[in-house]
Amino acid sequence: MINALKISEKDNVVVVIENITKGEIINYRDLDGTEKKFEANDDTKIYHKIADRDIKKGENIIKYGEHIGVALEDIKKGDHVHTSNTEGRREDLKDKE
Repeated sequence: MINALKISEKDNVVVVIENITKGEIINYRDLDGTEKKFEANDDTKIYHKIADRDIKKGENIIKYGEHIGVALEDIKKGDHVHTSNTEGRREDLKDKE
């Protein structure tokens, strides 16, 4: 059963569409339709983010294809991505106009 969404091919997180408990399998479809699965490392509330790959300290967090923050520590695949391990820092979209 699908319980997460990947919004852009650039994203390094998925958004869960139901509450997730630690050890539960995250199941989503990649943008090409391929079903992907991995284990959640943390309890995560609905509409929050989980890393779908390892993210190194200092690396951008990407959601909706845009930078929404920076990892304050190494984040492992399956970890909840939230204010405890990221710093909000949105991409300056004015530079793209």
